[in-house]
Amino acid sequence: MERDFFQSAFNSLKGNSWLDGLFGLEKENIRVDKRGNMAQTLHPKVFGNKLKHPYITTDFSESQVEMITPPLPDIRQALGFLETIHDIVSLELTDEYLWPQSIPPILPDDELIPIAQYGEDGKADRQYREFLSQKYGAKNQMFSGIHFNFSFSDKLLQTLYSKMNPPLTFEEFKDVAYLKTVRQLLRMRWLYILLYGNSPVVDSTMTLQCKLAPYPIDHNVVALSIRNSCYGYQNIGELYPDYSSVINFKSSIDQMVREQKLVAPKELYTPVRPKFINGPDHISYIELRFIDIDPLTKAGITKEALHFLHAMCLYGLLSDEADVFEANAQSKANKYHGGVALYGLNTPPSVVDENGVQFNIWQKASTHIQEMMDLFQKLEIKNDDYLKSLLHSRYLVENPKKRNVFNVLEGILKIGYIPYHMKMAHDYLEESRLKDYNFIGLEDMELSTQILLREAIRRGVSFEILDRKENFIRLVKTGNIQYVKQATKTSLDNYASILAMENKLVTKKILAEHGLRVARGSEYTNAETAKSDFNLLQGQPVVVKPNQTNFGIGITILKENRDELTFQRAVDIAFEHDSTILIEEFIPGKEFRFFIIDNEVVGILHREPANVTGDGLKTIQELVEMKNQDPLRGKGYHTPLEKIQLGEAESLFLNAQHKHFDTVPEMGETIYLRENSNISTGGDSIDYTDDIPASYQRIALEAAKALNVRITGLDMMISEPAQEANDHNYAIIELNFNPAIHIHCHPFKGKDRKLNEKLMDALGYWL
Repeated sequence: MERDFFQSAFNSLKGNSWLDGLFGLEKENIRVDKRGNMAQTLHPKVFGNKLKHPYITTDFSESQVEMITPPLPDIRQALGFLETIHDIVSLELTDEYLWPQSIPPILPDDELIPIAQYGEDGKADRQYREFLSQKYGAKNQMFSGIHFNFSFSDKLLQTLYSKMNPPLTFEEFKDVAYLKTVRQLLRMRWLYILLYGNSPVVDSTMTLQCKLAPYPIDHNVVALSIRNSCYGYQNIGELYPDYSSVINFKSSIDQMVREQKLVAPKELYTPVRPKFINGPDHISYIELRFIDIDPLTKAGITKEALHFLHAMCLYGLLSDEADVFEANAQSKANKYHGGVALYGLNTPPSVVDENGVQFNIWQKASTHIQEMMDLFQKLEIKNDDYLKSLLHSRYLVENPKKRNVFNVLEGILKIGYIPYHMKMAHDYLEESRLKDYNFIGLEDMELSTQILLREAIRRGVSFEILDRKENFIRLVKTGNIQYVKQATKTSLDNYASILAMENKLVTKKILAEHGLRVARGSEYTNAETAKSDFNLLQGQPVVVKPNQTNFGIGITILKENRDELTFQRAVDIAFEHDSTILIEEFIPGKEFRFFIIDNEVVGILHREPANVTGDGLKTIQELVEMKNQDPLRGKGYHTPLEKIQLGEAESLFLNAQHKHFDTVPEMGETIYLRENSNISTGGDSIDYTDDIPASYQRIALEAAKALNVRITGLDMMISEPAQEANDHNYAIIELNFNPAIHIHCHPFKGKDRKLNEKLMDALGYWL
């Protein structure tokens, strides 16, 4: 039936739907101190209960952090998720680092390696680890790695199933597909090790013993992948499960338990495992466990390696099986795997098969890779990531010395095993600090949402992205389900309050009724009427803006208001964004954003309008281009600061100052390109939370109560920020129903006010 399946697959389905699936990653890293000693401290308390945290737990040791991504529909997203967890863990450590290598750092004696603690609820987990320590040795348990969890999409398998119409249920058909893939991956896992193996040497505190040898050997072994060799962590004795069917597979493992070769099925450490999380009778996904941590990348694995693994899965499913995968075939596959792991640094290594025939392993690798490329072509799969991965694998076969393991060996040779890996660990920590705001793989989402999702990971709150474009997410933990859009649109505020904040005219009326000062002005629904009022407003500083707007869109500030054409254009710009506009008095002073959560001002920010400082040589345009090169500046709220624009609004504002984009400011002269200070228009964020008198905070809280809102960003003009508030030195401009939190978490100047944490508290996800 599988031979027919292989033929039918090519004839019945073409295109990139073959790439559909779910991808998950698990990575173990040992925590180390500054000298490369395994840390003896407890798992960071900030991550809570290890048994319940969906993303961050421990493996064998209390010092061995395990990071887990959920199943995701894209390899890049899964890799980014893993790297984001890595960043979050790294930044929570104090004087410690994540060891970037599968082979352990400096280890103490076995009895001093702290086994993971799980409290009363995790006694069985603790006891199992104690058993492993006794049977295999605690040091052997400290070998770390990456697991790649993969499942074909049900839609893909359903399509194949419907076209084949086999005499099986759909679930049985899935089992057949997964078991064939497992068998084929076990046969050719050596190919991945040959290209990406990267655990070449060990520290002197490790004692290596091959399970095939009766005595320990000197630790000065150099290999391609010690972790995957007979010196790595493996079961004692040869164990050969029956992969012919799910029933036979489970029965064969139960037999191993009865014969006391295993204490439980989970003790079977095969390099590829079928997993049964949706029920005991059918396979849910497969787990690839033979992946070394790559010290040359922070995440521990590259997208090229992951795409190659996925390509191997497809190749395994669709390629012919050479033989029945019984004990002899499994033994042969194990020898290939172990031989390449030990001797794969050689170029080229020769392998002798059971008939005494010698062949070149590199030629065999080249053949497999070409067949994989032919497979993708025949299936009409067109994807640059996979093509680049396969081309890169072919390049490595043709240029074996270009494999990453040789860069690692060169670094170790120069400065030593521990110093080399500690340097990499330190560099990765600095990388984590430099971009402690991005959720890698989700950079297209609004930055405030990315920051909130990072905090969800830290607190062990599961989340699902319901609409990526709209930044709409669902948060779940212990029965608490919250729906959140753009980080601050939540169920905490009622719809009427949100509509009131959205409508600036309504906001002003409500605030005025509560005795709070707002800017005086008029509303207009007709452009001609608004323009005709220039005669009444000429010479008076005014603000022209849409009634419903956000991010400073459509707002023009006319400080002098002497030019009628400029006034008319400002009216037109406002009407481009709403059918009702407001023309209000311009309130002098500085504008401050008060961020309020649950009747508490949790951050105050002054947003300095977009500006540049002259050097006497460059034009305003050149200065803007230079300032925009700051990596913290981007577009679309994906970075802490926005790029300064050179558009019509900026041109109008400069014209009012008798300047233009080609003007050359004097040395030290500050030129403002806008009056409004929104970060979205290139402004600079400066934290003032500790500097604004409490009287202004009380006014802000009264305004939030007046509109019955729990989360808002209130904008207030203050003429003398150092003075206490009175009836004349402030005015409330507006209340925002979806204020950005990232400007308070990552201000241009000042402290991180951790609004992501405060928001999660308000949603009921306490640490």
